[in-house]
Amino acid sequence: GTQSTDKPWKHRHTFKRALLTAVHPAATTSAKVHPKMKTGVADIESSTLPGSHGSEESYDAKGKTNAAVAPKARKEAWVRGNPGPFGLLCFGLTTDMLMFITTSWSTGGFEPTVIAYAAFYGGLGQLIAGVLELIKGNTFAGTAFSSYGCFWMGWFLWKLLEITHTVPSVVVAARTGESLWCGLWAVLTLCFFVVTLRKNWGLMTIFSTLTITFILLIGGNYSAACKKAAGYVGFFCGSSAIYTAIGMLYQDELGFMLPGIAPVHYI
Repeated sequence: GTQSTDKPWKHRHTFKRALLTAVHPAATTSAKVHPKMKTGVADIESSTLPGSHGSEESYDAKGKTNAAVAPKARKEAWVRGNPGPFGLLCFGLTTDMLMFITTSWSTGGFEPTVIAYAAFYGGLGQLIAGVLELIKGNTFAGTAFSSYGCFWMGWFLWKLLEITHTVPSVVVAARTGESLWCGLWAVLTLCFFVVTLRKNWGLMTIFSTLTITFILLIGGNYSAACKKAAGYVGFFCGSSAIYTAIGMLYQDELGFMLPGIAPVHYI
């Protein structure tokens, strides 16, 4: 029947120490509770559990700041979206537009439209996609998109000079040079194709058919039939790029994968 002389705050202090021991045994060596723990259980957990995100700082058993368990600030990515579908669409649609003329599906009067799109959609658009991919750390995609973006911008200037009669037609003045130019791009594209053997069937199809297209364009400087064949293969190449872009877009946004988009590993 003896009435306790203990102060009420001592009972609260003892309870908090017992709770602290339950959630973090290492705190049993402490004789004091950090001031941040005075508001309840949530504060005890946030200020004592290692790596907890409830507090900007973590405290050890003695109430001292423990830098070893302080949560690290997460860096935000510069590029949050996927530039791949955009870059592939820029390449695919512009390529198909050009092949409308190469296959003779459209007359040469359509060429100014192709030239305009080559400057901004096929050229500048792909270059932007390439730079964004490089920022994300995707070396292959960044190199390929930037290369073909600059290809289309160079092609735009070349054709603009031809149609304004600033320079004579390259086919007439330097047929061999144009053939070597196509051969150079064929070799580069073939090198890119090797990398796609660890990507997916969509990219493999794009780069393999683009290599064939450049080779056929070389023959197209000497044979009309070969040039038309280059148009058909090139159109298939551009369409493959559009399909792959849509497949990547569906995978990112809708969560399902079209055939040919699954990763492969052949080398």
